[in-house]
Amino acid sequence: MPTLNDILILLPEFYLVGAACVLLLADAFLRPAQRPWLHWISIAVLLMAIYLVIAGQPPQAVTAFGGMFVRDDVAEILKVFALGTTAMVFVYARPYLIDRKLLGGEFYTLMIFAVIGIMLLVSAGNLVTVYLGLELLSLSSYALVALNRDAKLPPEAAIKYFVLGALASGMLLYGMSMVYGASGMGGTPSLDLAQLHGVMSYTTAPTLLLFGLIFMIVGIGFKLGAAPFHMWIPDVYQGAPTPVTTFIASGSKLAAFGMAYRLLDAGMGDLSQHWQLMLAVLAVASLAIGNLVAIVQTNLKRMLAYSTISHMGYLLLGLSAAGPEGYAAAMFYAICYALMGVAAFGVMLALTRAGFECEEIADLKGLNQKSPWMAFLMLLAMFSLAGVPPLFGFWAKVLVLEAAIHADMLWLAIVGIVFAIVGLYYYLYVVKVMYFDKPVEGSVLQAQPDRPLRVVLSLNALSLLVLGLYWGPLLGWCRRAFGL
Repeated sequence: MPTLNDILILLPEFYLVGAACVLLLADAFLRPAQRPWLHWISIAVLLMAIYLVIAGQPPQAVTAFGGMFVRDDVAEILKVFALGTTAMVFVYARPYLIDRKLLGGEFYTLMIFAVIGIMLLVSAGNLVTVYLGLELLSLSSYALVALNRDAKLPPEAAIKYFVLGALASGMLLYGMSMVYGASGMGGTPSLDLAQLHGVMSYTTAPTLLLFGLIFMIVGIGFKLGAAPFHMWIPDVYQGAPTPVTTFIASGSKLAAFGMAYRLLDAGMGDLSQHWQLMLAVLAVASLAIGNLVAIVQTNLKRMLAYSTISHMGYLLLGLSAAGPEGYAAAMFYAICYALMGVAAFGVMLALTRAGFECEEIADLKGLNQKSPWMAFLMLLAMFSLAGVPPLFGFWAKVLVLEAAIHADMLWLAIVGIVFAIVGLYYYLYVVKVMYFDKPVEGSVLQAQPDRPLRVVLSLNALSLLVLGLYWGPLLGWCRRAFGL
């Protein structure tokens, strides 16, 4: 039976479950003219959840339900940014959803259930909790991708996402079962990540354990979108409605980092000499494939999809350092990427309107002449993604490279620097199209008149500059979470 302490530790998650149910009921009973209120109620729900997470943050790590759920600084930071970026997605999505007659309760409730999945995943203390969180996030995401079911691309993208996601979930589950089996050979079988931490020292089946580790890394690689498990990313990014793509590019990456950290450090920490090399190989593959293929893309969403793959390579650079410094740098990078991704897709959402998606790079021709402020916000996002100083993305790259060097992987850091230079090309190309190309005759590149969208998007993009100049407090928060 759960105790009162268990319920209090999970209060933000229980609150969101209750709120999502209330939103579902409200969507069923509200008149069509009243449904736009769901938008503001959903944002208020997320802001309240952020308050509950921060206000209830314990001074030390605590567990609930027999260690299945962990509430510590790492989980709290990831939850705050996952909730915050999702609230921004809600703000950016409103004009898009209204134009396409998609504004309804299902978008907001599915998104909130996906966020609950993220919160479970980053707080997982047990293999069962990892799987529950992953499936809740994944199933909600599949449904969100197919939200605009009358269009051609979304259902196709959702089916691809579902099939490949089910395959990856199967791999992860298969790996977990092997690890569980190996823990029972020579000791007591356990699903608890803390107990699995030292399994290598007593198990009589080390080969089975290593095979389990490999399958688990396949599942992590898929969720991160790291090469060679990246096949779903370009099609899903292009096919999904842009607000859903924005969420997948931001919140789900925070979840993927949390899952990787829990499984690899808390669960398989004594096998770090094995998974360190595997992650380094995935990092190199992601940097190479992501950056090189992004160069030839003409569709902006596909270009950002391949750039995501390359950014996951940098995140893996930090994780492969296999130490507190590397984890802190990787979490800093995940947060940075989430803010940059939301800003870039936010500008696209601000420029879309009924009958115009603003998905091709050529659609941005002459944006500076038509809408200088939007061009400037996109410039900040592109320069930050490229790692141009003094923007936020520059420091995120520096920190993961530094972590790799301190972990005696200088070669990996050099590979990261080389591909950072390669990546400059396609980000600068977008800036060149906006500032130096003439507008297409007859094009109307005007931003949505929605005032909340303009204000939040401006703050989001300008935060990339502000955090680039004052990144110390956020980095200090990340480092303290890992005991540095």
